[in-house]
Amino acid sequence: MSKYKELKRQCYEANMHLPQLELVIYTFGNVSAVDRQEAVFAIKPSGVDYQQLKPEDIVIVDFDARVVEGRMRPSSDTKTHAFLYKAWERIGGICHTHSTYAVSWAQAQRDIPILGTTHADHFTQDVPCAPPMADELIQGDYEHMTGQQIIDCFAEKKLSYEEVEMVLLGNHGPFTWGKSAEKAVYNSKVLEELARMAYLTLQINPEAPRLKEALIRKHYDRKHGQNAYYGQEY
Repeated sequence: MSKYKELKRQCYEANMHLPQLELVIYTFGNVSAVDRQEAVFAIKPSGVDYQQLKPEDIVIVDFDARVVEGRMRPSSDTKTHAFLYKAWERIGGICHTHSTYAVSWAQAQRDIPILGTTHADHFTQDVPCAPPMADELIQGDYEHMTGQQIIDCFAEKKLSYEEVEMVLLGNHGPFTWGKSAEKAVYNSKVLEELARMAYLTLQINPEAPRLKEALIRKHYDRKHGQNAYYGQEY
């Protein structure tokens, strides 16, 4: 029996949530789950339809994107996941989709502005959109440099990956992450809804203003602040 059985199960279940949440079609997208102690992560195999995917198909790779266990080729985005796991030590899962509204903002090369309290319930910044990758980087180690593209975007915009757990890549699409694969998928669904709400808002009123700072702080702090009171105490 594989010592990675539980890690594969977590990864499989997270991947299967993507079609259930209408974030992917056919073979689009992937989720990975990391085991920091073993310095490996589990990821969906490349080009496998979700209807055919099985837990034993999940591939185990190390942080240099080398296959440790698995009979199938890992996702073509594996090097991006590996780069982010090495760079950001406090993430436990990563998700990449081609969901409609998030991709639309990425193709428009626009940050998603914080227009309402739904957005502020999750974080206090616009959803960042990294510029399209430079030609010389596209011709090189493309998937590896996609990870660098994300890191550079956060450094330029002075964002914390532990607060803003999502990014758009210009002309490409969204990546999200979190403390677990399940949280990364959750963030992908949140991102898609924020993208849809912002799109509809700007269709109704192209001059809709950014949410005022007092409301941003109130909604974020009541859920995440030192004196947060949202939810239950167990």
